[in-house]
Amino acid sequence: MAEVHAVKDLDTVRLISHLLERRCSKQMSQLWNIGLNLALRISDLLSIKFTDIQDERLIIYEGKTGKRAEIKLNAKTIILINDIKLTYPHHIYLFQSHRNQQAINRAPRPLTRRAVSKAFELVGEELNLRLGTHSMRKTRGYHLYHKTKDIARVMKMLRHSSEGTTLRYIGITQEDVDRDFIELEL
Repeated sequence: MAEVHAVKDLDTVRLISHLLERRCSKQMSQLWNIGLNLALRISDLLSIKFTDIQDERLIIYEGKTGKRAEIKLNAKTIILINDIKLTYPHHIYLFQSHRNQQAINRAPRPLTRRAVSKAFELVGEELNLRLGTHSMRKTRGYHLYHKTKDIARVMKMLRHSSEGTTLRYIGITQEDVDRDFIELEL
C-alpha cells in the first residue's frame, strides 16, 4: 500500500469533499468532513456509534492504542452528525453501511475500510493525489501545525508519543525546516 499524504491546500480539501459527494455518495463526503475534524484512525472513525456522542463530545477508546479519546465536537461536525441522525434515525453507527440494511436478519455494520479506501483512491486519482483513509488525520495534523507551529499540541491531538513520528506523519520534511530557517530572519 502506497503512503498517503496530508492535503496541504484548503481549496483542495473542499474539492475532495465535493468530488466524493458527486462521484461516490453524500455519506463518503460526510465521512471525509467529519474525519478531517476528528483526526481519528479510520478504524476508530468507522466504529463510532451514536451512543459514543454525549454533550457535544465524542468519547471512545482507540482500537490501536487502547487510549481514551475524548474529543470536543466543533460546530461543523455537530451539524454533519445531526444531519446524519435526522436522515437515518434508526442507525446505530454514524457511518452505517446501507448495503447491510438489505440483508435480512443481519446486525447493522459500519462501512468497511475497503469501501472508504476505494472512494478516496478514486477521487485521489482524479486529482493526482495520494489520497487514502489516513489522509484525513494527516491533513488535520498538518493544518494545526501550520496554524500554531506547536508540535506538542499536534502530538497531543494525534495521541502520538514522539515528535519525530508526528513530523513525519503530517509530512513536515527537512525542506520545510530549511525553508523556515531561510524565511525567518531575526
